[in-house]
Amino acid sequence: MAFDMERLKEIPNGERVEGTFTAAEMARRQDGLRGILAELNLDAAILTSYHGINYYSDFLYCRFGRRYALVVTPDRVVSVSANIDGGQPWRRTVGENLVYTDWRRDNWFHALQTLLPGAKRLGIEFDHVDLDTRRLLGEAFEGAAFIDVAAASMRQRMIKSDEEIALIKQGARIADLGGAACAEAIGVGVPEHEVALHATQAMVREIARTYPDAELMDTWTWFQSGLNTDGAHNPVTSRRIERGDILSLNCFPMIAGYYTALERTLFAEQVSDAHQRYWDINLEVYHAGLALIRPGARCCDIAHELNAIYDRHGVLDKRTFGYGHSFGVLSHYYGREAGLELREDVETVLEPNMVVSIEPMITIPGGEPGAGGYREHDILVVTEDGADNITGFPVGSEKNIIRAG
Repeated sequence: MAFDMERLKEIPNGERVEGTFTAAEMARRQDGLRGILAELNLDAAILTSYHGINYYSDFLYCRFGRRYALVVTPDRVVSVSANIDGGQPWRRTVGENLVYTDWRRDNWFHALQTLLPGAKRLGIEFDHVDLDTRRLLGEAFEGAAFIDVAAASMRQRMIKSDEEIALIKQGARIADLGGAACAEAIGVGVPEHEVALHATQAMVREIARTYPDAELMDTWTWFQSGLNTDGAHNPVTSRRIERGDILSLNCFPMIAGYYTALERTLFAEQVSDAHQRYWDINLEVYHAGLALIRPGARCCDIAHELNAIYDRHGVLDKRTFGYGHSFGVLSHYYGREAGLELREDVETVLEPNMVVSIEPMITIPGGEPGAGGYREHDILVVTEDGADNITGFPVGSEKNIIRAG
């Protein structure tokens, strides 16, 4: 027996939530995207990335194998969400919401067709749309041209508003609290996961206190010890801390899709001479990097200057990644303003209201004196005449050799 199952619906369940940002701030963002549409002569943009949808609508989706979109035209903003999410996308979206059901495999595309009849020039995010989705979009909008809007949207996101900077500063403050909780839990014999859990709980509770209307999701801590410090993104394990271990503290509060970070090198009770030497080298690069963040500086020039310090100490080959990156709507599983990274191949000039990190790292292989990964990380807001360092957690051996009691 065949049933006539609805393909699209609206679920205005409950009341709209208190948004993360003011209506004026969200209008500024959406008007900026409409300016991109006008410049590229587009009928609409179909945003599909976590960061794109969140930035322009204040809705952060949970993909779980389904497609999501934000359709922006000169006069409408509509999130397209899955029926499994109920009314949550409607409550959060700054704009309208259209829900598609699971009863037919192509219902997401049907929703887009319903919203954009006759569209011939559509903006999509080339760095996010996979080959299968691109092919099916071509079939859904036969004869339409698809133009990239990801790069232009990224450039808009690189300059933060005062409201964004205020939220990022709160995130940095909460990361410092997570760091303090992390240090509090460190002790010889304590497993990495117990340290990480203590820090994460402290941050989540402070986010809830500071932002009572926020969704609490994705805040996490990476805490590594010994050999596990060799990579910046190594997962937490159950390894127990040993006396003399190099430790890596990494606290990441997430507020409404906005990631902030605190990262520090520490030691358990004592530090060897070899470890102290590498730690001091990395700290020299860290302090030099802080001094280089200012308006008018080019990302690539900063990288070259810091390379010279590592090279003078004979450890340039131990460098692990770039010297810093932009902050805003990003996470460990989405987002990245690739045009604002402190790397040799990025020529972007720093401007006021950009937010970047300084995070030099070197790794000495296991078995060598001083083995481990060394990394310090601060967040800086570029100002008219310099930069404001919004990270307050202590750095270096005076505070970060953690002793019992």
